[in-house]
Amino acid sequence: MSFWNKVKQFFGAGEAPEGPAKTGDALSAHDAALVREVSAIIQIKCQNGELFQAVDVADQGGYAAKGIPQIRAACAVVEALHDTGRFDALGYTRTDAVYHPVGASPDSYVRPRAAALGSPPAPAPRPAPVAQPAPVSAVRQADAKDPLDGGDILGLSAEDFRKRALKINPYRTAWIGRVDTIPPQSDERTALIDRGLILRGMLKPEQITEIHRVGDLWLKHHDAMRIAEIAAQKNADAFLEARRAEKAALKEQKKREADERRAKRKAEIAQRRATDIVFLGRGVSAGLADRRTHIEELARRGLPILSTPQDVAKALGLDVPRLRWLAFHAEAPARTHYVHFEIPKRSGGTRLLSAPHDDLKKAQHWILEFILSKLPVTEAAHGFVPGRSTVTNARMHVGRDVVVNCDLKDFFPSITFKRVRGVFEVIGYSPAVSTILALLCTEAPRTKVVHEGREFWVAVGERALPQGAPTSPALSNQIARKLDQRLEGVCKKIGWSYTRYADDLTFSAESGQRERIGWLLARVRHIAQNEGFALNAKKTRVQRNARRQDVTGVVVNDKPATPREEIRRLRAILHGAKRTGLEGQNRQGHPAFEAYVRGKIAYVSMIDREKGEKLRRELDVITGS
Repeated sequence: MSFWNKVKQFFGAGEAPEGPAKTGDALSAHDAALVREVSAIIQIKCQNGELFQAVDVADQGGYAAKGIPQIRAACAVVEALHDTGRFDALGYTRTDAVYHPVGASPDSYVRPRAAALGSPPAPAPRPAPVAQPAPVSAVRQADAKDPLDGGDILGLSAEDFRKRALKINPYRTAWIGRVDTIPPQSDERTALIDRGLILRGMLKPEQITEIHRVGDLWLKHHDAMRIAEIAAQKNADAFLEARRAEKAALKEQKKREADERRAKRKAEIAQRRATDIVFLGRGVSAGLADRRTHIEELARRGLPILSTPQDVAKALGLDVPRLRWLAFHAEAPARTHYVHFEIPKRSGGTRLLSAPHDDLKKAQHWILEFILSKLPVTEAAHGFVPGRSTVTNARMHVGRDVVVNCDLKDFFPSITFKRVRGVFEVIGYSPAVSTILALLCTEAPRTKVVHEGREFWVAVGERALPQGAPTSPALSNQIARKLDQRLEGVCKKIGWSYTRYADDLTFSAESGQRERIGWLLARVRHIAQNEGFALNAKKTRVQRNARRQDVTGVVVNDKPATPREEIRRLRAILHGAKRTGLEGQNRQGHPAFEAYVRGKIAYVSMIDREKGEKLRRELDVITGS
């Protein structure tokens, strides 16, 4: 865009076209009504011989009240009419954005005053008659007055005024250089300046008089004002100093109060930490604030009344900080409360065992003795129940036509912290006590990680029952109560028998029930999943009476019996020991081999007393007992 186009655009005339345009093209882009209105205004102005710009046409048409876009549109129509030659027919041309008659100068153009927004357009003015200038005389009148002569006004002639001004020595006056004071009229230099101002027409005598009146008042009250200013400054300084002292005292007071609050809070925290537990790790502390205990239910069951963490600590013979340390769930501690080791499985592979340290083991034994051992178990449960064993579990299935064995996959790891906490809540303990007891009885699976030369045991799963804790078997029986009850109900309905030893489920039936095996397995799988367990399909066995049937290591075809290979192994050990001694047969390196052999013989005696007694006598002869 050219400079001239930018100027016209700035003053609202729109952008000039870059090249010649056709008549139809230049006007067809504009509103027809707007073109007619603008053309009529231009017609009148040209008839009156006016000089005007495009914006004058917009003002006269009242487009200013319609906004800037309408003004620009009207100006654009004027430009388009000029570019199409409409002004040539009216005898007008354009010079520097001014439209004027051909041959006339645009220099006499004066911008008319714009009409107020919203007012109707003013009628086009008639050309005013041109006044003829009066003839000027070439001879100066003799009585013309000197413009510097104050004469009658000042009472001093111009010549006297000049002479007097030359006689004044301005540096002898006391008022020279004073910018904070108006000199009085009695000062000769000031009087001369006053007369000069009046003579030049810059001020009137009344104004000079008012100025000096104000100056006299200032001189009169100047000292009092200075004193007031000094007093005000002094008072302000005193106020600011007092304000600073007040702020400093307030700051010191707030600091002292904050220190007192911190000390009080620190003491409260120390007291609470010594007597209460409100946090035991992320994800496990939700119920610690709830101390509501069902005392009547606990009393009915004959269980200890525990409502708060302090009650638990007192019952376990610990202080609260020690209880917090035992129960705290850490994501990556440097040491744990368990010793982890692996033992070989009979079926192959290894089994991870977690043995608690002494303090935790004592706490778990207390929970087992005073709480878990007093809870009832189902008739189907034979594992970890006083008076019941693998032998009592097997006797329920002796002489049956078909025996079905199922195994619960990851039995202890599937019994998580939340399920264990639910056991204690159901029997009447508060959520706070239930949380602490559940944390004492569970542990998260962990892996050892070395970071910056330090070892950490990082939790890699949810807390669950550890294999090796004394409380895990009893808790598993409580968790599996509903599973046992539902499976007992199903078996009773179809005439089957059911027992459970830990994670081993055994079902048996008399003849004529084999067609129900598939249906039974489907129901068992469904109920187990519904109760939070899963079957290990690889360990599911269906044993018919035509072959050996064994339940938890006991043969049950005709009567409870020890497997033949176990009897043969013990006889081989005793026979070899007669030649080499008992330790000579310790091929697997048992640390207490004699106790190991006596335990095996005692197990045989549980099943078949006659065979067991015979083996025991042979061992006594070898060991000299």
